[in-house]
This record gives sequence, structure tokens and C-alpha cells, in this order.
Amino acid sequence: MKKLILGLPKGSLQEATVRVFQRAGFSIYISPRSYQPSIDDPEIEVVLLRAQEMSRYVEQGVLDCGITGNDWILENNSDVHKIIDLQYAKETMNPVRWVVAVPQDSKIKTVKALEGKRIATELVNATKQFLKKNKVKADVEFSWGATEVKVSAGLVDAIVELTETGNSLRANKLQEIAVVCYSTTQFIANKRAYADPWKKNKMNEVCLLLKGAIDAQGKVVLKMNVSKNNVEKIVGLLPALKKPTVSHLIQSDWVAIETVIEERLVREIIPRLKAAGAQGIIEFPLNKLIH
Repeated sequence: MKKLILGLPKGSLQEATVRVFQRAGFSIYISPRSYQPSIDDPEIEVVLLRAQEMSRYVEQGVLDCGITGNDWILENNSDVHKIIDLQYAKETMNPVRWVVAVPQDSKIKTVKALEGKRIATELVNATKQFLKKNKVKADVEFSWGATEVKVSAGLVDAIVELTETGNSLRANKLQEIAVVCYSTTQFIANKRAYADPWKKNKMNEVCLLLKGAIDAQGKVVLKMNVSKNNVEKIVGLLPALKKPTVSHLIQSDWVAIETVIEERLVREIIPRLKAAGAQGIIEFPLNKLIH
């Protein structure tokens, strides 16, 4: 039997990745003592790796495909095929970003002012490319962690750190002066593996289900019965993806209306639908949304 070797990210992306696979219909079990999780698809073999290393192993062909951040693809300068962008943080829809940060009382206010300074980061290569693009020469050193502490303690002049909201930087009395790069979660493939018809088809099937599960996040299905006299009024209240589905019932003067809406709108819209004449209103969760 053919197998697709899939790399899943260990660390900050691990829990979100397992959750989205479960919503997509795949059950994954990860033992705390093993780097080879089990999955209930006999055509897939799963390996657990740090996101920082994923693109290298996919490029080399050790893995057929994997999930990692766009930042680590950039950092490793990996030649891989990006199949889809998996955005887990649907509530914000904002990609994370790597930023240059300095103490709030620092005299460094611009990228140019980094000339000759010392910078600590885990994203060394991307930072060097950023500085080169801005024609700035600085000493960039690799940081194993606790990067914010190094600049606060005066060990370095600036850091390049990952942030989403900036709250951690502000808590450490740091200010952002530039963005090195943005990053979202990517499903990537080895180019030779993607050229194999069976593996390509399997990857695309998995990606279709993953994307459907992600797109369904925060959405529900509303279904209701409406008299034909109230259809226009009810449809006007529904913020549908395209248009609501209207189906005829046995009673010739009534129809069933079904639509997908954001879950956060339900508590506001159901009372309005009821007041407008909708009956038998049903709400149920949405597992996948395939466009």
C-alpha cells in the first residue's frame, strides 16, 4: 500500500493542528513519548517535528508534505510547493509577524539606526536578509529563547521576535520599530512527491478537508419554516454566504429556508427572524464548509 509521509508541527502549532485535523475527519493520537503519532488513515504516516525544521525535511524528500509557518520556509530558504494557506486564527484573520523591537527608552527609532548594533533572534537568516535589503550592517546572533530578556538586560541592542498582538513586547517595555516579515501556517509539499499523481491526489484531498474545516469555524447552519408571504422579509434579514436555500414544503403556502451564518450573529438574528414570522427555527453546528 502506498503511503503519504506527513509532518505535523510539534510545539505551539501542535494542538491547533490536531484540532483542525479532527474537524476534518482525521483522528490523531500523539503519545507524549513518541515522535510518530498514529492516524486513522492507513494511507498516511505521520511524523512529529518542530516547525522550524519542517521545510528542510520536506525539501529533502524525507517527508512528502508537512505543516509549518511561512517564516520558517523563508528562514530555511526552502524550495517547496505551497499547496494551501491554513489560517488557524480565524477570530482575528491576522497573520503573525516578526518585528524589530527595542527598549521603549532606546535611542534607536529606525532600521537605519541599527547600523553596527547587536541583534538577537531565532530568525537569523531572514533578519540578515531584511537588514541587507535596508542596507544596514549589524551583528545578528541566534537566540535560544527568552529573547525579550536579553534586550531588557542590555545584552543586545535590539531583538527580532514573533508577535501577534504586541502585548508581550509592551509587557517587557519594548517597542516595535519595523516588521521583518509576516507569516501564516502553510501546508507544503516536496516538489517530487507532488509530481506523483497518487501523492498529489492524496495531498489535495487532505487539504480540501482541512480547508473546509477551517472555513467552517465560527459558523452555524440556520433552518426555518416561513410562509411565502414572509419570504422576502426573512431573506432580507439573513447574511448568507451567497443566497439562502429555499425549498418547497408539502404545504403549498410554506417554504423551508436554510443558510450559513456567523455563530456570533445568532443571538441577535433569531429573535428578529421569529418576529418576522419564521417558525421551527433550528440551529446546528457546521463541521466543514467546502466552497
